[in-house]
Amino acid sequence: MSIRHSYVCGLAFVGALTVAGLAPAQPVSPGPVGPGPIGPGPVGSGPIGPGPLGSGPVGPGPIGPGPVGLGPLGPGPIGPGPMGISPSAMIMGPMTLDAPGMLMTWGEQDRQDREREAEQRERERETRIYDQGREYIDQGRYDRAIERFNDVVSMKGSRADGALYYRAWAQNKAGQRAEALATIAVLAKDYPKSRYLSEAKALEAEVRRSSGQPVRPENESDEELKLLAIAALQNSDPEQAVPMLEKLLQGSASPRVKSRALFVLAQSDSPRAREVLKNIAKGNSTPDLQNRAIDYLGTHGGRESRAALAEIYGATPDVDVKRRILRAFMVAGEKDRLLSAAQSEQNADLRAEAVQQLGVMGAHEELWQLYQKETATDVKKRIIQAMFVGGNVARLIDLAKTEKNPELRRTAVRNLGIMGSKRAGDALVEIYNTDKDPDIRRAVINGLFQQGNATALVDLARKEQDPGMKKDIVSKLSVMGSKDPAVMQFMMELLSK
Repeated sequence: MSIRHSYVCGLAFVGALTVAGLAPAQPVSPGPVGPGPIGPGPVGSGPIGPGPLGSGPVGPGPIGPGPVGLGPLGPGPIGPGPMGISPSAMIMGPMTLDAPGMLMTWGEQDRQDREREAEQRERERETRIYDQGREYIDQGRYDRAIERFNDVVSMKGSRADGALYYRAWAQNKAGQRAEALATIAVLAKDYPKSRYLSEAKALEAEVRRSSGQPVRPENESDEELKLLAIAALQNSDPEQAVPMLEKLLQGSASPRVKSRALFVLAQSDSPRAREVLKNIAKGNSTPDLQNRAIDYLGTHGGRESRAALAEIYGATPDVDVKRRILRAFMVAGEKDRLLSAAQSEQNADLRAEAVQQLGVMGAHEELWQLYQKETATDVKKRIIQAMFVGGNVARLIDLAKTEKNPELRRTAVRNLGIMGSKRAGDALVEIYNTDKDPDIRRAVINGLFQQGNATALVDLARKEQDPGMKKDIVSKLSVMGSKDPAVMQFMMELLSK
């Protein structure tokens, strides 16, 4: 069952409760019976007038699962006005709800948000299929690898050139040498600036040398021997090993062999090995090896490697590379470098990434410094989100109680709701009982709803004197469908009035 369906069912149940005890009885009208589209109009027992849903417009974010963001998860607050159902809506167009002084709609912003989410899902799908192709190569399942890379090429995304190279590599291993040469030609024609071209030229030479010859099963054992030889080089003289590994990385060896060679370089204390690793991290190889080299610089080599990452970060214009380096800083425990990026980075997405990584590290003091100095509300929301990621319950409670900006206070309240801990739940109840701002109180109701804290909601509903606010709470309880005896008892009390 979808969230919207649950939401509507909940509203219908609240309507029944309203007729039973929370609102004056209405005359029964002979309205149509049976399922019908949603809109303002009669429902069975009488006209239930259109009223506002929640404290603001429904949207702009899409309903459904998504990344943990700055806004609340799940359906928005169900407001004090009754909900109407009509036989004319649900036929076409977005759902609209009238609120005092404004029209609320799943409108343009909602459409843009959905498009961005769709693009993100497509990028993630492309990466997932690409990685599957690489795994099939490592397993020697070349036909399956070719199928996966065909899918990636047809998507025409950022990994299409890499997919063409690995498709040609797999075709050559499968004995499809004419097809491999054709794929290399497509790569050179369609992606003349691809960083895979150097490896593709080496692969082309290898394919032409072996043209007319059958596939040799011993080639597979040759690769296993190479892996064993690379492992032996790990403890050998670096002056002899590094040039051999560098040659492997520049040739047409399999992804598995290259990955192992890069790992051995990362383990070495040789200045030459560090230089080769740094050059690959700068982009003097394929994007796949560059990403792996950045990761290795984050986990090996100490201060010198971190300095190399900082140098690359300052020099590259590639946002994806910068993002990878920020994550490497997190792994390396480089709070100061992340804090510097969060303070000085001009790209808003990268600043947000730096803030997020500080949250992952649990850098509570650094995030608090950023929050105090920041003036932009949107950036402060991201910092609050990072506090949530870092599990800083105490700071979120403090902000939810004392922050002067109502929007930021609501953000803190929402994140407390997502956290789900008893301490957060108790703080939300305290805020509800002491705060007079209706929007903040509705945000608290939403937070308790997100926690699944039915007991707290029942307690608040019993004490609440404001009919609209009480209806908000009852609406949430009806959507939750809790089997908690206290909830059921409370619902029976409402129906018996």
